[in-house]
Amino acid sequence: MIEETNQTVDVNNQWRLETPGHQGWSRTAHAGDPNKYLMISTDCHCNEPSGLWHERMDEKYRKRLPHIEVDEKGVKWMVSEGWQRSRAPEHAFKFEGEDALRNKTGYTTAERIKDHAQDGIDAEVIFPNKGLLMWATQDAEFGAAQCKVWNDWAWETFGPYNEFMSPMAAIMTADVNLAIAEIRRVAKIGFRGISLPCKPIFGNYDARHPNYNLPIYDPMWAAIQDCDLPITFHISTGRDPRAARKDGGAVINYVSHSLSPTIEPIANLCASGVIERFPRIHFAAIECGIGWVPWALDAMDEAYRKHHMWAFPKLPKLPSEYFRSNGACTFQEDRVGLDLAVKYNLIDNFMWANDYPHHEGSWPHSAAAIERQMGHLTDDQRAKILGLNAAKIFKFDVNALLSRRASAIN
Repeated sequence: MIEETNQTVDVNNQWRLETPGHQGWSRTAHAGDPNKYLMISTDCHCNEPSGLWHERMDEKYRKRLPHIEVDEKGVKWMVSEGWQRSRAPEHAFKFEGEDALRNKTGYTTAERIKDHAQDGIDAEVIFPNKGLLMWATQDAEFGAAQCKVWNDWAWETFGPYNEFMSPMAAIMTADVNLAIAEIRRVAKIGFRGISLPCKPIFGNYDARHPNYNLPIYDPMWAAIQDCDLPITFHISTGRDPRAARKDGGAVINYVSHSLSPTIEPIANLCASGVIERFPRIHFAAIECGIGWVPWALDAMDEAYRKHHMWAFPKLPKLPSEYFRSNGACTFQEDRVGLDLAVKYNLIDNFMWANDYPHHEGSWPHSAAAIERQMGHLTDDQRAKILGLNAAKIFKFDVNALLSRRASAIN
């Protein structure tokens, strides 16, 4: 039974309760532990109002926004300008049990506060849900207008709680000048960080499109550095992640077309001299997992050394060094990545998240998920990954978060 919800954990989610326990731990991730770890979820999602963009966008854009169309057989289809048409989920299956619970929560700040208290979360970094489609266009003005709607609504909704409930500002990168203007605007408003798509120009790979490695984006990096905002790259942005259909499609798309493309912006920043030119930029790849990171860092260094005849610019550091000094990645459950974290000196670069309220996440059983993965780590290593690394990159006030938790208990 899930506390406070009267919701029985159904058979498809029973595995989420499995845990080896926390024997030998000096503190835990359980909400009731008076000495609980500081826990900052570096990837959570809101549930925006369904009519948000239609109500706030200029009328000239409304017909281009994501919407539902009904065909001659009465079947509903999800239509988005940059994504291939797909069948609306409610016609394909019905959410039940705990999966249905995840679909129904996260709509209000009061719900979020209650749900996070139940899961032991002290602070969260919030990304769009429906709004992940904002970047699905090559029309920079259309995309920027959508991002502005999200940014304004997100700050109206979460701004009063920004000390522990922090949205990332969405930035459309297809036009550098539009991007810079919005970066400066959201910095003045008070956002704690920004979210850029994994590819600056939406769609399939096209060598004619500029990418983050090119000097055309240097003015944007300069603005970000001046505003002192960390950058996030969330999975499933930059191109349609639903490349496979039918048998195995859900797994194929998740692994091959949603998670793995997040390597690209990391390589762009670390191998092209961006971080060398803008050393105060910090960035994080979001929801992509961490098991691939040691391999990718070694692969970048190998390419830099062995392909020295083609590898330009010549940098004073290896690509992996720029990641270790300025980069991070988030995960929900990644035993492989945590097994490699110490060996490859990446404890300071990994950040945990419960991905509330998405199905890929661990809510409301995060303590069990953490115990399944982190038993081999030391107390200090768990503390960094669960919250302290996030506090550093996103500039959360640790003492204020602990005081808030103490006040809630008392």
